Amino acid sequence: MLNFSFQNPTRIHFGEGQITAISHEIPLDARVLLVYGGGSIKSNGVYQQVSDALIEHTWFEFSGIEPNPTYDTLMQAQAIIKAENIDYLLAVGGGSVVDGAKFIAAAALYEGNSEGNDPWDILAKQQVFTKALPIGAVLTLPATGSESNGNSVVTRDGNKLPFSSPLVRPLFAVLDPSVTMSLSDRQISNGVVDAFIHTIEQYLTYSVNGKVQDRFSEGLLQTLIEEGPKALAPATKGDLEVRANIMWSATMALNGLIGAGVPQDWSTHMIGHELTGAFGIDHARTLSIVLPAVMKVRKEQKREKLLQYAVRVWQITDGDDNARIDKAISLTEAFFETMQVPTRLSHVDLGSKDIDLLIERLEQHGMTALGENDDITLAISREILTQAL
Repeated sequence: MLNFSFQNPTRIHFGEGQITAISHEIPLDARVLLVYGGGSIKSNGVYQQVSDALIEHTWFEFSGIEPNPTYDTLMQAQAIIKAENIDYLLAVGGGSVVDGAKFIAAAALYEGNSEGNDPWDILAKQQVFTKALPIGAVLTLPATGSESNGNSVVTRDGNKLPFSSPLVRPLFAVLDPSVTMSLSDRQISNGVVDAFIHTIEQYLTYSVNGKVQDRFSEGLLQTLIEEGPKALAPATKGDLEVRANIMWSATMALNGLIGAGVPQDWSTHMIGHELTGAFGIDHARTLSIVLPAVMKVRKEQKREKLLQYAVRVWQITDGDDNARIDKAISLTEAFFETMQVPTRLSHVDLGSKDIDLLIERLEQHGMTALGENDDITLAISREILTQAL
């Protein structure tokens, strides 16, 4: 196992009715900016619950954060922050809203560098920042794990870029699985697949004898395989326990625990980001397209863990090594299809003519040495995208 330091200070309030915890998590003298997305929280009752919990607080609101939040939208919040002396952010929504709140929090106190103080430099130049507004989160769509990590992704002019800092990790997060009952099938599918591939990115690399991390990861993968389809099936989609297991799996997939002390890949995500940036495809759907191709192209480099994945996650014990790996990849694709997401570029009306643009974007963003060994070159990324056709 590799050396690591691990700490996750986000306090989780999990379960039905836990939105009331906001009232004692946020200091009474804080000036709070509630940030959210398109307004679904008003129709599903979450907004009212949050309002009730903030009854003794001074608070304001900023809405309109998109799926794949954009720089231009997020920067509009800065005027409210300055005018109202905001000193605390409360993100209510899915991963995009929480990601957006993280950028808003960092941009609000960003002092810049010798070249100026354009907050976009936090992403485009990975500029270090030393302070940010505190954040709390109420999660309504389990998927990204953003509610208990310091990661964020923001888009500007077709460029979807990540940044990460412990300074923007939410101080607390409320996870009430009952609020996910109003999600659409597409949102459910995207969330399950996103969590599944977050887990894979930290698991399907090479062995360092991280037995605890491996078993945790395998448990998460199996839970999502079992529970994900139930959340779409008419007979079980209203089952609160199904939603609870999915919600907790998504958080555990990217709160730092399973990735501590093991190598991580993230090539599927980096390539997927370019698909979203260039063509506006849902994040999780880019991942379901790219991952099977990564597994096929990198079969030899990932052989040991692919075999482990085949046996432990899919219980494949028949056939030779190649047959087991091929079957595991096939079952992964079948799971994605059950979750109603695409597994080919052609499924989203893209073809070989679009690959040049994606490779150009990867090069532009410095994504020229991806994967757990930093050996996925632009040529190999092209091979992966070609395999995904």
